[in-house]
Amino acid sequence: MKSGSDKRRIQSKEELRRLFQDVDLLHADEVPTRVGVEALDRLRFRDFLAEVYQQDLPENDAALSQLLENMNLASAGRLNLAGLLLFGRQPQLIKPAFAAKAVSYPGTVVDVAHYLDSEDFEGPLSKVFEGALGFVMRSLPKQQGDRGINEPGQLPVPRIVFEELLVNALMHRDYFIEAPVRLFIFQDRVEIISPGNLPNHLTVEKIRAGNSVLRNPILASYAAKGILPYRGLGTGIRRALTEWNVIDFIDEREACIFKATIRFIKVQDEPKDMPDKTQGAPKKRNKGALKPDFAPINASLTGLQKKIVASISSNPEISYNEMAQQLGKNRTTIMRNISKMKDMGLLVRVGSKKTGYWKVVGMGDSARIGNDGD
Repeated sequence: MKSGSDKRRIQSKEELRRLFQDVDLLHADEVPTRVGVEALDRLRFRDFLAEVYQQDLPENDAALSQLLENMNLASAGRLNLAGLLLFGRQPQLIKPAFAAKAVSYPGTVVDVAHYLDSEDFEGPLSKVFEGALGFVMRSLPKQQGDRGINEPGQLPVPRIVFEELLVNALMHRDYFIEAPVRLFIFQDRVEIISPGNLPNHLTVEKIRAGNSVLRNPILASYAAKGILPYRGLGTGIRRALTEWNVIDFIDEREACIFKATIRFIKVQDEPKDMPDKTQGAPKKRNKGALKPDFAPINASLTGLQKKIVASISSNPEISYNEMAQQLGKNRTTIMRNISKMKDMGLLVRVGSKKTGYWKVVGMGDSARIGNDGD
């Protein structure tokens, strides 16, 4: 390795790894792990095969192992990192650092003695994403404004901003670094911290312009098949900036981390060119000014989630299986979307699994799901 006017031998495995990464000869997500098909979540993988490829799960381990290798999710009978993180039953038993950790604080600085909430998110990447996004949604300071007491408060930043940046953190982090993705939620901002620097030639200015490099191509290709809200077109950062332009990106080379900071707009900090309610017609905002309108949670529900709410409201005794049949989806998809709405604070479980019911918050009267409810 050239170092000034001298050359030196490369001694460290880390440096060799970086060298191979730089010339696109090695990707962390294709490296084999020490587990085989026994670590696979077969139900999750079965649903994925059925939904994306209209294919059944192989009946024996040999055929399953061959299929995984053909799909670039395994090698020589062992799951690679992509296979483990996407479809593993408990990936953190093998790779404990590949999780997400979140903490919310009452003020604007890290306080080791005082915090509002904290949680670790484990499981396959889709579950880590859903858990982390749910934590952010329920921890954000909300504005009630002129909304009724039974209506959910308005978010200070549109939900899609956090979706895009969380997916970016999970897809493009450096999986050669044994560290979790970290989320810090303060009263004035959210910080999303990913292990690793921007790869290859990328800079903050280039990612703001829409440039991207696939650090983990296998993960990215499967995430784009519906596992995560990821499009794989390099547009995630730009989409987040279009929705909310108060985002700072820092590529900290010495610390080997990449940080995205999403700042809020408080009521008392509204720009001076905001609509003046006392002067009749609102004044025009300057082009590029901070967006004052906050997106309510229920405005960002997907079409399927709205149908689920309608089904629960119209038929108090409906079960997961009945709902799946009614909406043309599998039971796992229905359960996953209901879990998302629980994390968003729109559905609350009341009572036990067998005799309890769901309460739809801020979207109408309470609704019950039958004994198949939770």
